[in-house]
Amino acid sequence: MRSGHRLDHLLGRRLGRRFGWLWGAYGTSALGTWLAFGAFPLIAVRVLHAGPAEVAALSSVGAAVGAAVAVPLGPWVEFRRKRPVLIATDLVRCAALLTIPAAFALGALTFLQLLLVSVVVAAADITFRAASGAYLKTLLPADDLLVANARFESTAWTTTIIGPPLGGAATGLLGPVATVVADAVSYLLSALGLCAMGGQEPPPERRRAARMRAGDLLDGWRYILADATLRPLFFNTAVFNGLVMAAEPLLAVLMLGRLGFTPWQYGLAFAAPSIGGLLGSRLARPLAARFGQHRVLVVSGTLRALWSVGLAFTGPGTGGLLLVMGVELGLIFSCAVFNPVSATYRLERTATDRVARTLTAWTVTTKGSTALLTAVWGILGSLLGPRTAIGLAGVLLLATPLLLPRRAATPLSEPEPAPIRT
Repeated sequence: MRSGHRLDHLLGRRLGRRFGWLWGAYGTSALGTWLAFGAFPLIAVRVLHAGPAEVAALSSVGAAVGAAVAVPLGPWVEFRRKRPVLIATDLVRCAALLTIPAAFALGALTFLQLLLVSVVVAAADITFRAASGAYLKTLLPADDLLVANARFESTAWTTTIIGPPLGGAATGLLGPVATVVADAVSYLLSALGLCAMGGQEPPPERRRAARMRAGDLLDGWRYILADATLRPLFFNTAVFNGLVMAAEPLLAVLMLGRLGFTPWQYGLAFAAPSIGGLLGSRLARPLAARFGQHRVLVVSGTLRALWSVGLAFTGPGTGGLLLVMGVELGLIFSCAVFNPVSATYRLERTATDRVARTLTAWTVTTKGSTALLTAVWGILGSLLGPRTAIGLAGVLLLATPLLLPRRAATPLSEPEPAPIRT
């Protein structure tokens, strides 16, 4: 991993050495994740000779159970120092993933092990996101949060562009197990980068009760639903993400089946438009500085809802391919502007001592709604046909801007953190 402070110069504004290490750790683990994209289903099919039902269960059940496991971890993380939690979740993911090549080498790999590893990784992912959001809010002053979130967004799209092709080449040469090893190593490097950050972390608030009660598990949801700004943004995110992801498997069926596109054409249709993610994430902060965060949130949130309905008109040949690429470019660009502004909005409206619980509830709900809507749209695709189901998802997406916050949020009256910039 490169020295963390150099990363801060890539987009012009320095946020300090400690953020540089955090950013570098995020980029390293994100690249590892995309290198191993699709590795579990490939291992299930090629190594364990799993059928379609088992492969589907690997994705849906693993994510759903992982989300359920993560629910009690949100309140637990809230009252712990966040950097040790980040390091621990990186090491847990590394260790869990390394059991797969170890079992493969010994000839003892089973489908149950793949499923259990997917659960552990999913739960650790949610916990890491919650802890990293809480840590970021204590690490940087409020004025720098949008800059930081824009850099994370830009890094996410960069790794999305370069990771799958590199991972595909590695899979072709070395097999899918090798990319799992690369993913595990990326988490180890991320943990080392977090260890190198140094500095002091503010002590977390102490829990009033000695033990966690069952009602504490709902604290994140209570906080979100009680806030007039967070509540509509929460429902908008859950519905939008769920509908967009629900249509993707049906689009794959339509393009690769009925329309006769080749796998490389299908991959190109989604990889090339990801450049819009880089552009959108770079523009998020300048746009917010000029027009205000709330206006940019509403406009980009509205624009991102307008594109998906066009996928229902996808046809064969070059024209159909260009249509999908154009729709995805507009969708990804709009999302890349919206996402860092939304993440900043959410952090600014959440009290420091509630961030971990709020982000855990947010992520668990988003993953749950995505799994539910994907299952529902799978049934609709079977009954109505993939094109009609895709069109229905697109039409419903047109209504999601109604769930965006109608008024600009007033900032919380909290003392600014005193970050150590070394």
